[in-house]
Amino acid sequence: MHLLVLLFNQLIKLTAKRFLLSLENPQLAQSKIKKQIFNNFIYSEYGKKLGIKSIEEWKQIPIIKYHDIKNLISEKPRQISALTPEKILFYEKTSGSRAAAKLIPYTKSLRHSFNQMFCVWANDLITNGCKFSTGKMYFCISPQLSNSSNETIQNDSEYLDEWLRIILSPFLVSLPSIKQIRNAEEFKYELAKVLIITEKLEIISIWSPTFLEVVLDYIQINRIQLATDLTNRISSQRQRILLSENFSPQDLWKNLKLISCWDSANAADKADYLRLKFPNAFVQGKGLLATEAPMTIPLIIANGYVPVLDEVFFEFADGLGNIHLLHELKIGENYEIIISQKGGLYRYQIGDRIRVTHLYKSTPCLEFIGRTEEISDLVGEKLNSEFVRDVLELLPLENCSFKSLVPVKYPQAYYLLLLNNTDID
Repeated sequence: MHLLVLLFNQLIKLTAKRFLLSLENPQLAQSKIKKQIFNNFIYSEYGKKLGIKSIEEWKQIPIIKYHDIKNLISEKPRQISALTPEKILFYEKTSGSRAAAKLIPYTKSLRHSFNQMFCVWANDLITNGCKFSTGKMYFCISPQLSNSSNETIQNDSEYLDEWLRIILSPFLVSLPSIKQIRNAEEFKYELAKVLIITEKLEIISIWSPTFLEVVLDYIQINRIQLATDLTNRISSQRQRILLSENFSPQDLWKNLKLISCWDSANAADKADYLRLKFPNAFVQGKGLLATEAPMTIPLIIANGYVPVLDEVFFEFADGLGNIHLLHELKIGENYEIIISQKGGLYRYQIGDRIRVTHLYKSTPCLEFIGRTEEISDLVGEKLNSEFVRDVLELLPLENCSFKSLVPVKYPQAYYLLLLNNTDID
C-alpha cells in the first residue's frame, strides 16, 4: 500500500475510533448530539420565535418539510440564517426530479459532519477493504449547465474541511474547466478525456450509478474520436484498448478498486450493471447521503449501513405515525427518517424510508428502501414502490439490468413491465 495512503489513514484513525466507540451506546451518543443541536436551535431566530427554551420541550418543535422553512432560508442576506446562529458558508441545491430543487444552507458545523463521515468511511475502506496503492480518485460533481452562482458549491471538496481538502488534493482527479461548461455533451467529452488519461485511477465516487453508465456509453460510442484527440496524451497500449472492437472499460482502468454509488431501491439494477462492467472492483453502496445531511455510512466491518449518530440526531416515524428514537428501533421494521442536523434543520422530514437490518455493536443498521411518496394509484390500488420491488425480486430476472413497471391509463388502466432482456425462463 502506498505510504501516503497509510499516513492518511493514521491521520483519520482517531476520528474513526471515536465513532466506532459511540456505536456501543447509541442512546448516549444521540443524547450528546441532541444537546449540541438544541443549543443552536434556542439561539436561532427560529427557536426564539417558537419560544422553546428547555430540551425537555423538544417534541414541541414542529416536524417540518422544506416548504415550511423555505421563506426563512430565502428572506435573509445570504450569510445570515434565521435557522441557526452560525454564519452560512454557502448554499447547495438538492438534486432530484420529483420536486423543485431545494437550497440547503451550509455552516462550518454541518460541513464538519460531512468531514467526519468521510474520515470514518475512508478509514474503514483502507483498514478492512481495498488495498489502495495510488489513491487516485474521481469524485463526481455535475456542472451547473445554467448560469452558475457563487452561492452554491463549486467543487465536491467544499463538502470537506480545509485541512482534509489540502491532504486529498494530490489524489483528486478533477475537471479544471467545469465552471465554464454549460453543455452536457461538452461535459461528457471533457470528463471522458480526464478519466481516460488517468491510467492508475483507483476510486470512482458518484451519486447515481446511471451517471457512470452514461459516461461509459459516451466513451464506447466516441472512442475512436477520443483516441485521436488523446494521441499525444495516452500510451499506445491505451490507444489500442480504445480502438478495439471488443472494448471493455475494465481493460481501460485495470487498477480500479472501488466504485462508490447508490445501490439500493431504484438504483439497485444500475449498480449491478456496474458490477458486471467492473468485475474486479468493489461496488459499494453509499448508504443515505443527502445534500441535507450525512445519515448513514457503509462500513465493511459492520456489513451494513450505520447511522452517523454522533453528528445527526435521528427520530423515526412508524406506519402509525408514532415517533421512535434510534435505540428503540426493531429489526425488520420500516420507518420514515426525521433528522435534526447542525446546519439549521430541526425535526426535518427528509422523505426517506429505511428498514432496520441488524445491529452492529449496539446500534441499528439502516438500509434505504425508498422515498415516502413513491406511490402509484391508477384505480385506487395505491402501489408502493417497496412492494413492487419485493415482487420483482421474486421473479427470475437475474439477467435484467433494467426493470420498470410503468402505469398506463389508456385505453384502460394497467401496468406494463419493461425489461432490457426478455430471454427469461
